[in-house]
Amino acid sequence: MRIAYLTGEYPRATDTFIQREVTTLREMGVDVHTFSVRRTGDEHMVGEEQKLERDRTFYILPPNPIHLLLAHLSLLFASPKRYLQAIKLALSTSQPGLRGALYQFFYFLEAGILAKQIKKRQIVHLHNHIVEASGTVAMLAAQMGGFTYSFTLHGPYIFFRPYQWRLDEKIKRSLFVCCISYYARSQGMIFAPTDKWNRMHIIHCGIDPALFDVVSHNEFGKRLLFIGRLAAAKGLPILLESLATLKRLHPNILLTVVGDGPDRQKLEQMTTTLRLSQNVNFVGYKSQAEVRNYVQQTDVFVMSSFAEGIPVVLMEAMAAGVPVVATQIAGISELVEDGVNGYLVPPGDTVSLTECIAKLLGDDEMRAAFGTAGRAKVEKDFNIHHEVARLHRLISHSLQGKVEPIRPDYQQQIEKISLKHI
Repeated sequence: MRIAYLTGEYPRATDTFIQREVTTLREMGVDVHTFSVRRTGDEHMVGEEQKLERDRTFYILPPNPIHLLLAHLSLLFASPKRYLQAIKLALSTSQPGLRGALYQFFYFLEAGILAKQIKKRQIVHLHNHIVEASGTVAMLAAQMGGFTYSFTLHGPYIFFRPYQWRLDEKIKRSLFVCCISYYARSQGMIFAPTDKWNRMHIIHCGIDPALFDVVSHNEFGKRLLFIGRLAAAKGLPILLESLATLKRLHPNILLTVVGDGPDRQKLEQMTTTLRLSQNVNFVGYKSQAEVRNYVQQTDVFVMSSFAEGIPVVLMEAMAAGVPVVATQIAGISELVEDGVNGYLVPPGDTVSLTECIAKLLGDDEMRAAFGTAGRAKVEKDFNIHHEVARLHRLISHSLQGKVEPIRPDYQQQIEKISLKHI
């Protein structure tokens, strides 16, 4: 089976879950060709995995003008009807205003390059991650090229502007949709025709638990870890305020911040203002191996976000037996069970965040118990090998016209309930 994968920018240091998915599909014998709208910057080349993927990825931008023209002419002459329908689709799904129309024109041009490459390589199906701009390119390319496409619905940003990005039309035209959580699926169902609901499947992002050694919790904790993009949605100022309070009880407390982003300078300044310079270490983007090393050298993992899907970094911490404190948003409660393998706190609530971190730092037995439960949860429900096997089966069966359950154990659960009440 030969398929294409598209994202807006691939591979990025922040999207290692896509790289793992591609790698695991290839290990299963799928011929995966990766495409990206933009070329990834050097700041994301934090490991050999990223460098190898960048070298084998086709980048749509910047286009060669002659190749761009020839690609569109070729598609037009191959099937004038499909090409004209693609124009109609582009016009009907354009965002409002002159700016929206201009961007849609660019997406249309990009879609022609992508469609030509997919047909040239005799690829049978296109799968897209991140459904906003690259999702539009994927939808238009599929119409132009006459092949099927699907996408993974992550959130949270698509749910901020679902009408502008025409999530309804993208779901309606897709062969199937992979939803990373029941929460994401429910939000997509709001915009999907009811006859498409059975084509929206739960396929988690996942990790390989075998790569993580389990942390030992046998002493008083002082090490906190945050991993994520340094942007407003991650709520890091809340964590820094919490740290300022925790420092009164734990003078030697240390927070390691892995990641980078537009707010880094502001956050570093806030660290200085709160007199936390000796307690916070900003280390920037790191490779997958380095991230594992940081995870395995911490006592508590903290996620203070305001907007998420189900963060892979939470899975990584839990796989290492590290208890987590996370905000109760989106699909996170499908991974973190409050009081079982971590704590869930209201987003933006510094007091609750501080209390939960303090509880875990002061109780090594609780950290160990939460860590054991967290490892078991990831092994059961978020193992990359299990999830990609489901994705592989979903792609294969969908191309054959077979309908899969939204989750493999879903029908069994329904049957158990039915039998119980007979």
